[in-house]
Amino acid sequence: MNFITVNEKNLDKEHICCAISDKKGEPCVSSKKDWMQARFPDGLVFQKLDVRGKVFIEYLPGENAWCPVSAENTFFINCFWVSGQYKGKGYANRLLDQCIQDAENQAKSGIAAVSSKSKKPFLSDPDYLKYKGFEVCDTSRPYFELLYYPLKKDAQKPQFRDCCRQGRIEQPGIVLYYSNQCPHTAKYVPLIAETAARRGVDFTLIQLKTKEQAQNAPVPLTTYSLFYNGEFITNEIYSEKKFIKFLDERGL
Repeated sequence: MNFITVNEKNLDKEHICCAISDKKGEPCVSSKKDWMQARFPDGLVFQKLDVRGKVFIEYLPGENAWCPVSAENTFFINCFWVSGQYKGKGYANRLLDQCIQDAENQAKSGIAAVSSKSKKPFLSDPDYLKYKGFEVCDTSRPYFELLYYPLKKDAQKPQFRDCCRQGRIEQPGIVLYYSNQCPHTAKYVPLIAETAARRGVDFTLIQLKTKEQAQNAPVPLTTYSLFYNGEFITNEIYSEKKFIKFLDERGL
């Protein structure tokens, strides 16, 4: 099977793998594609297997990462996903090898990615990345790890910015930071906002709409980070059912 580079010329017609649906007007598709379209001038790369499945890698220069990291002269992996029937067939290796080759061709110092101490939903598998040569170069509370694949021996390693290290914010109530970098937020964020409104709970949505906002956010993962009374809860994109369970457990 062949791999495809999704770019400005073919974005409209290509399936972008992790979107819930390709139906015209589906917000998950349109929000993600709009986000991608605006990032291509920043060097966004989206490589996918030529199938309608979740087999892709997305990365861009670390200077333009939508994440509070200092990662000059690197590539930063936004999302790296191989799932279902495509696992165990070498596709992940081929996608990562292409990213590494691209980094070498552009004389990058290395490749960075946000993951976790153990496998979490919506984060790249830390065991796989470490097996492939990534190393932990920084951490952020409560469980985030900044992983790094070095390509130049003496280069400065990436770091989380101080704004996102503590895993907490000052604002009380439920606070959700999110962006359209992940297509699932366009579907599920409005659903849980409606649920919160019906329950009458203190709920604040903070959408990160620019690279500058994302790079100065108080969260390592800007696609989706949920807080309650200042404490970080999860980066998992909650369905309405899971959010109701979260509220019930706290008597909200």
